Amino acid sequence: MYGGHQFSHWAGQLGDGRAIMLGEYVNHLGERWELQLKGSGKTPYSRRGDGKAVIRSSVREFLCSEAMFALGIPTTRAASLVVSDDPVIRDQFYNGNIKKERAAVVLRLAPSWFRIGSLEILATHNEIDNLRSLVDFIIVNYFPFINASDPDRVLAFYQEIVEKTARMIALWQSVGFTHGVCNTDNFSILSLTIDYGPFGFMDNYDPQFVPNTSDDEGLYKYERQPDVGWFNLNKLRIALLPLMNKKQKKQADIILDGYSGIFKSKYMEIFLKKLGFVGMTTYTEDDEQFLAVLLKIMEDTKADFTMTFRELSEISLKDLNKYIKDTSLFPEYWTLPDLVNHSWFESWLNLYKQKLEDANISEIQRQSIMKKTNPRYILRNWIAQAVIEQTQKNNFEDIHSVLNILTNPFTYNKVAEQRGLAGPPPDWAGKLRVSCSS
Repeated sequence: MYGGHQFSHWAGQLGDGRAIMLGEYVNHLGERWELQLKGSGKTPYSRRGDGKAVIRSSVREFLCSEAMFALGIPTTRAASLVVSDDPVIRDQFYNGNIKKERAAVVLRLAPSWFRIGSLEILATHNEIDNLRSLVDFIIVNYFPFINASDPDRVLAFYQEIVEKTARMIALWQSVGFTHGVCNTDNFSILSLTIDYGPFGFMDNYDPQFVPNTSDDEGLYKYERQPDVGWFNLNKLRIALLPLMNKKQKKQADIILDGYSGIFKSKYMEIFLKKLGFVGMTTYTEDDEQFLAVLLKIMEDTKADFTMTFRELSEISLKDLNKYIKDTSLFPEYWTLPDLVNHSWFESWLNLYKQKLEDANISEIQRQSIMKKTNPRYILRNWIAQAVIEQTQKNNFEDIHSVLNILTNPFTYNKVAEQRGLAGPPPDWAGKLRVSCSS
């Protein structure tokens, strides 16, 4: 059971209506994992639902969990996917267009499934003893480096969550990932990416990108995710206040105030690394402007987010200078032509070369760093849709093939190239819609 703020409003008591906890598993490394079946049937929190999941949403969660892990982003994992011929009735876009779909079950894993909403519900109901017991349990079991007898342990606990959540969201931004439903009941206490629903990876760079068709106001759009992180962490702070004295409450305010700086520092570190700069733990206003100009060029030209950074990884700067003058020279690059024709690009490129020289980064180093940082393959919505359609036909070779590609996102894959998975999205890709219905 948990509660949650959904689209900024308190929704009261919630609970997973489709996920059933099987138990805990300790692997050979001594890691403890909680196992859940998602879509196996009714739970105590199914309300009027049937507790089932469909192939459509299950394939997306299965693939994205493992794709995010391969990208180095904290996430829950997916161990297996089982499909069924059992019929499930769904209104995918809540528009009265009811359809019969096939059921599926995902076996998913996480060290813990506790959410911010798990604490919110206890604080809201004034169950302070239970709140204290749960926080102490989480500290002992999932934050063992915090002294469980320290009077300031709750502050240390909060500090860890603030820092890790800021870093997680910076990583989301760095790959163009937009969660879609950033409610407090979908934010992990362990700062893991959880509950893959109407998520999306951006194709062209668009700060206004909203993958969830139910998010009419764009509350959870790509560029707002850092702000939503602050909102959710503030709700966690409020939930923890009953466990703090007056001095600790003031300190919690200071910890939350530090969130923006932590996020910005990690964001700049990652994005500078995407351009070949490593070890830059500090940055200047000039660095911010340098990155902002590139992103503005990408926005103006509707450049593909993933492939802009990847193609900049693969082309040498010497060839890039030639390419500015004649974009027909290297036909393998499909994102760069519009980018280099932007009126600001040549000036930005000159600044880029100067910054690399100042940082004493060679061309070989730059390309090596960038190729290890910028994926060639991500789970685009159109790729997921193609896999869903094959899975619905009981063709399971496709999901295995795509899974293999996504779990090696930085490595050139001949099959992926033949299928065009790193090429321009097909025309129909722009018409795809994603909803919360699963």
